[in-house]
Amino acid sequence: MKHLIGLATLLTLSFAAVISVAGQKRPVTIYIAGDSTAAKKLPEKRPETGWGEMLQQHFDEKKVFVDDRAQNGRSTKTFISEGRWQAIIDALQPDDVVLVEFGHNDESKEKGERYTPPDDFRANLMRFIVDVRAKKGTVVLMTPVARRKFDKDGKLVDTHGEYPDIVRSVAAKEKVPLIDMLKKTSALLTSYGPDRSRTLFLQLKPGENANYPNGIEDNTHSNPGGAEENAKLVVEGIREQKLYVRKYLKK
Repeated sequence: MKHLIGLATLLTLSFAAVISVAGQKRPVTIYIAGDSTAAKKLPEKRPETGWGEMLQQHFDEKKVFVDDRAQNGRSTKTFISEGRWQAIIDALQPDDVVLVEFGHNDESKEKGERYTPPDDFRANLMRFIVDVRAKKGTVVLMTPVARRKFDKDGKLVDTHGEYPDIVRSVAAKEKVPLIDMLKKTSALLTSYGPDRSRTLFLQLKPGENANYPNGIEDNTHSNPGGAEENAKLVVEGIREQKLYVRKYLKK
């Protein structure tokens, strides 16, 4: 009898444990849909770093999981055609967040496989909004980060043409949260100036890094320090837009 009572107690406790685990709320997932400026990098590309890689450290990992799906060289066109967008939508749960940052490759007329004409770019952004809302998630549009390009007078030059304004207009029309990364990163680069801003980008002298034996002067992609600064601007935008996930940000 004692044996049966002990067995029943053990089964009850085991069942309770299963219920307890099952009842635990999953972390909110923040998906990142974007290009190389946000993407995770392969070891052979280091020290190149995407801002998406630096975002998780700003959140309580028990409450938020950052799933960086951004990929090098992608535009809204190729992110959709390769099934990357649909993979996010298939995984999306209510209350999850999708950060959408494109533009660098959409505007590349010389690269036809990536190029997304302005009207198509607008339509793709609209699709993103509709799809995320259908799954009861929160979509956040972001303008592309600034490239490091200064004129002879030391003034930062915008290289993105009409694409940032398309993002802004769609966000305003559809009442979607907007993090204006072009505005924020432009202010950052301006504050650093033409010379000091090099310290934020993938700028290496010959022989300085085994991955780049001939050196590199990349004015689009960040090093770890630049990626961290950009991630801080994303966090700033999350607070400014009063997204509910801001309550899970570390103090």
